[in-house]
Amino acid sequence: MSDAARFRLEELEVRLGYRFVNPDLLQEALTHRSAAHQKAGGRKRQKAKGAGSNERLEFIGDRVLGLLMAEWLLERFPNEQEGALGSRLAHLVSRVSLAEIADRLDLPQSLTVAAHEARAGVQTAANVVADALEAVLGAVFLDGGLEPARQMVRDWWKSALDAQAHPPKDPKTALQEWVLGRGQSLPVYETIGADGPSHAPLFVVRVTAGGMFGEGRAGSKRAAESAAAADLLEKLEG
Repeated sequence: MSDAARFRLEELEVRLGYRFVNPDLLQEALTHRSAAHQKAGGRKRQKAKGAGSNERLEFIGDRVLGLLMAEWLLERFPNEQEGALGSRLAHLVSRVSLAEIADRLDLPQSLTVAAHEARAGVQTAANVVADALEAVLGAVFLDGGLEPARQMVRDWWKSALDAQAHPPKDPKTALQEWVLGRGQSLPVYETIGADGPSHAPLFVVRVTAGGMFGEGRAGSKRAAESAAAADLLEKLEG
């Protein structure tokens, strides 16, 4: 590892508030698939698809986040049942929320991506930085156990959780309730664009309802639909 790379990792550890016993875990958490592929010298030399990237750490980090967030929600809202808790959980661990937290930690600047992907802006794509945040959480769990991971979740998500006075509604649900409450037809969603590399796709979705339309862009069709619904709701209620 170069001195510059080591310095970047140490700076990130300061922002995370955690010092790794095994810094290689943090480096792996910050390695995008494109960089791992480039380092391996191409698919023929790679033992498995995604090997050396942060995908395995993202896999466990996603589960750690879900567990710790569910535990926290049970503590904070002892009188709520599964439906309300599930709505809160879905919002807090959404790609949008993850990307916002990753940006606050300046995580994009610490990611290692292939040069051509960096030029394409992959390093700042919401789904890429969200996955990296989960990978960092997975690395912390493997390096230090559940307690430091729990502390990070509660530090990083505190403001988001405090802002949830009521269980949030998914924009698609809220839009459907808005039109049905006014005797109108159900919203119609249409994918009008899909491009980008397979590991960082960009979907563009348009939703039509109430004689108006909204558009959303995201790394998955579901997230793009939610973004489109939120856009249309803002127009209908404006």
